[in-house]
Amino acid sequence: MGTADSTGEAERLAALLSTLKERSGLSYGALGKRLHLSASTLHRYCNGDAVPADFAPLNRFARLCRATPEELVEVHRRWILADAAREQRGKGAGGAAGGAAPAADPGTPADPPDADDTPKSPETPDTQETHETPDSPSAPRPRPRPRRRLILAATAGVIAVAATAALLVGRLVDDGAGAGAGQAAGAARGPVASPEAAESPSPSPSGSASGKPSASPSPSGTPGASPGSTADGKPAAPAPTGVPFHASVRAHAWENQCSQRYLVDREPDAVRPPPVEQDAPAWVAAMGAVSADEQVVEVTLQGKGSETVVLQALHVRVVRTGEPLPWTDYGTGVGCGGGVALRTFDVDLDQGSPAARAAEGQRPFPYKISESDPEMFRVTAHTGGRDVSWYLEVEWSSGERQGVFRVDDRGRPFRTSASAGRPAYDYPPGASEWSEHQPG
Repeated sequence: MGTADSTGEAERLAALLSTLKERSGLSYGALGKRLHLSASTLHRYCNGDAVPADFAPLNRFARLCRATPEELVEVHRRWILADAAREQRGKGAGGAAGGAAPAADPGTPADPPDADDTPKSPETPDTQETHETPDSPSAPRPRPRPRRRLILAATAGVIAVAATAALLVGRLVDDGAGAGAGQAAGAARGPVASPEAAESPSPSPSGSASGKPSASPSPSGTPGASPGSTADGKPAAPAPTGVPFHASVRAHAWENQCSQRYLVDREPDAVRPPPVEQDAPAWVAAMGAVSADEQVVEVTLQGKGSETVVLQALHVRVVRTGEPLPWTDYGTGVGCGGGVALRTFDVDLDQGSPAARAAEGQRPFPYKISESDPEMFRVTAHTGGRDVSWYLEVEWSSGERQGVFRVDDRGRPFRTSASAGRPAYDYPPGASEWSEHQPG
């Protein structure tokens, strides 16, 4: 992706941000004060001079500007494309400046080093060393050293076996890199995949969606062709491996700054003031908090390259369920106004077999994604009388490949508990401590 493409994506994002800002009627200074950002930073975002590394500032900016649910989705989509274009441009610039060698094609091992560059064993004599011949009159006939030659032969054999093993291990690591990339996106952007999803499913005629390699071999694409080659005798291209998309997961996405409540097993004087949305994961981890009554999970999936991926279904898996936690209920804010609700899929965790149901006006699965056409799914799970640990599974297919991608909270299930009957506290704007919740 060239500089022009990355600039174009940033400009398209900036155009939408500028439209929202103008419609809000607020100045850069007023917006920056509410968002805890400088006016110059917001100005650069709206001019296309900069793209934030994290979506949270733009999410809060769009909500503050009263963006509609459709506009929120479009802001997120344009940010994904602009951020990906910026990263691609950065890699290209780094490679040109550093003179780095181009990466090998997937499934193709890099060229082995030349023999002259191979480090010599300490036991191996230099091949360029001059040896005196027995015919030389000035040199005595050297004694035969069969034991040293035997040691050298054995050492050479060990080195050859070790080099072969290293090449095989390197090839296996290269083949597994695709699966690791799907999870690494989550990290850089948040994708989390289970070990089953990280494995590369083998194409099979049965179309297993387990995400595990199939025990039966795949049928050859050309009858009569030898293994590993096409009908004209040319080497066959390596089959794609790994999950064919990037994933970003936000385990604590809020409907608005005031809507989210958490259960914490601490007294009010031992609980930190409530966080803003982007700091919620760190606050939850530090307080050992659990989402109260409702939890909103936001999942963004973006294809790799031009390959189209079909997302067949979204499933809910319950790990365990029990009585509600007997902890204290804490709210994130009071009286700070309503926000923009974006409820795409709803999950009732109190059902025997919870399912992700499309909200009114939202079409159900399947969906299609690619590098230029990502999708964001917002799942709201709620319970009125249980403590539930759960996660999501995305069933996908791409060509003959198919599998299941697990969506969870950095390797752990999401956890949501009812709060009915529990002591409740709020932290009003401008307050310095928690106070008892006032119903209504």
